[in-house]
Parts: sequence; C-alpha cells; structure tokens
Amino acid sequence: MILGTVFFSCGSSEPDPITPKVQPITESVYASGIIKARDQYEAFTSANGPIQEVYVEEGDTVTVGTPILMIYNEAEKLRRENALLARDFADQQANQTRLRDVELAIELAKSKLHNDSLIWVRTKNLWDKGIGTEVDLEQKELSYKNSKTSYESALLHQSDLKREIAYNSQSAGKSLAISQVMENDYLLRSTLDGVVFSILKEKGEMVTPQTPLAVLGRTGDFFLEMQVDEYDIAKVQLGQKSLVTMDSFRDEVFEGKVTKIYPIMDSKSKTFTVEAEFTKAPPTLFPNLTLEANIITQAKENALIIPRNYVLKDQWVITFEEDTLPVKLGIKTYEYAEILEGITASTQLIMPGK
Repeated sequence: MILGTVFFSCGSSEPDPITPKVQPITESVYASGIIKARDQYEAFTSANGPIQEVYVEEGDTVTVGTPILMIYNEAEKLRRENALLARDFADQQANQTRLRDVELAIELAKSKLHNDSLIWVRTKNLWDKGIGTEVDLEQKELSYKNSKTSYESALLHQSDLKREIAYNSQSAGKSLAISQVMENDYLLRSTLDGVVFSILKEKGEMVTPQTPLAVLGRTGDFFLEMQVDEYDIAKVQLGQKSLVTMDSFRDEVFEGKVTKIYPIMDSKSKTFTVEAEFTKAPPTLFPNLTLEANIITQAKENALIIPRNYVLKDQWVITFEEDTLPVKLGIKTYEYAEILEGITASTQLIMPGK
C-alpha cells in the first residue's frame, strides 16, 4: 500500500481546472507488526510431565542458567543416582584392591620363576657333570617353564584388568553424564541475561516438548518486526526511515530505521519480515505491542505534483483546452503523482472524464 501526504490550496471547491504545485512528496510502503525484545524467545523443554515447581515470576530479572521451572522427574532422578553408584563402583580408585591382588600374584609368580630357574640351572650343571637322573632334569625344566608361563599370564591379566577398570570407569562416567543431561532436560533454565516476560504454564499442568513454557528476552533493547507485502518489498532497503504508530501511544508518531530484510517470503501470508530499530522511541515499551508503519522509500522536497486522478493511465493529462498531453511520472502515492516531463507549473488541467 502506498501512502503520501501533500496539500493543495484551491480557490474553488470545484476540482477543475487546476495547475500543478511545487511541494514536498513522499512515497512510503505500509507495514504492520509487533514490538519485540532483543533475543526474545519462547522456552521449551524436551521432557514430558507435570510442572513440579516454578522458580520465577513474570517481570523477574534472570541471568544465563537461572532456573525457570522444574518438570516432575522422579524416575530420571533415580536413574541418575543409579548411574552415580555404578560410576563410584567402577572408579579406578575403588578398584585398587583388585589391582593390588594382581600385583601380589605377579610378585609371587616372579619369585617362583626365579627360584625354579635357579633349580633348573643347578640341576642342568650337575647333569653335565654326570650327576643326577634325566627324569629329574626334565621335571626341573618343566617346573621352570610352568613358572615362566604363570608369570607371563599374570602380567597379561594385570594389563587386561587395567584396561577393564579404565573402560568401566569411563563408561560409567559417560552413563552418569547422559543421565545428568536427561535430568537437566526436566529443568528449564534461562539462556540469556534478561527478563521473564511471561510464564505460560502453572504448577501442576502437564507439558510436552511442543508446549511453550515461558517467554524471555533482553530488557531495555527492543526492535520492530514488521510484515511487508510481496508487491512492495522490492522498494524496501536497509537504512530507510520508518514512521511508526501504536495503539498504546495514540496521536504520536515515532521513528525507526530499517536494519534487516529477511530474504524469504512467508508463503501463507505472502509477506516478508523486515526489522527496524527505533531512532525516536516511546518512553516505555513492552513485547508484542502492535504497530503500523510507513517505510519511506522516496522523498522529494520540491516536486511538481498533481492529483493522481488527473492522470489518465499513468501516461496522459488533459489540459483546460482539452488537449491530451503525454507525461512522465516520478514518485507516485495513493493521492498524488510527481510530474517529471510533459507539463509545467502553469499548465491548466481538467480531470479526465469531466
């Protein structure tokens, strides 16, 4: 929708004839929308259940991590405690007794290996001198080999036990961390430093992951979120001035500046989202206040203008002598049109069809 504001002074109530006037003309794009707080968002959780406790009230100031509300989660609490017990049981410090038991077995196997090795060497030396029996030599050699195997087996058992304890400790720690994360899903926390604008549910109400629970945002930092029709979006550019009116501040006009244009159209409403910041703001603002705005796309201080209904098909005008002249138009509003070429300020015009 195109809006504009200019004024004509005519000596007669009759519109015919008129002459073009040199006056300011403004072309603007209509937009509607709401006031939003910076980083305003609806808070959700991924948990199901009744609300167990609400920790804040609307209007409270919060910081990152401040608890907002808790959803009943007794089962998840028990799972976390069970995971904590499993972690403590699997902790490396708690398994030092098992490790010490293996170390003692290794020391015993090592001592036996050393002893059997000495006996086997002595028996072999005696056999080389013709003393002893071959059966005794073979028994001592077999004892030595068995002791060596037992020692090596104890070392392998120690290595496996260390890896087992390390794995169980890490696995139990991960299980506890997962349980804590799942338990935290039941506790809604603030993700920013700001204010609680609204608590959408009460204690005892059932909620799901699709249920918005609260609205939060940054305090004292508001912007305009506006919807612009697809037919007008091509005229909107960053930095353009916008004139804003709100039902909450009747008969007052505030000013803003376009700061962001979203590059995709809402297929349902056929509109584009445009953001703007206030350059002249009301003394007090609240989220979701409705607004209407005119985004100024063109403006000229000294334009030669005539009423829009004096232009035939945006190409022609009819003089008082009933001559039809071609004209070139510039800025066009709902009521008026700028004349760039074709006539002068002294040309008398009549309305087509009169």
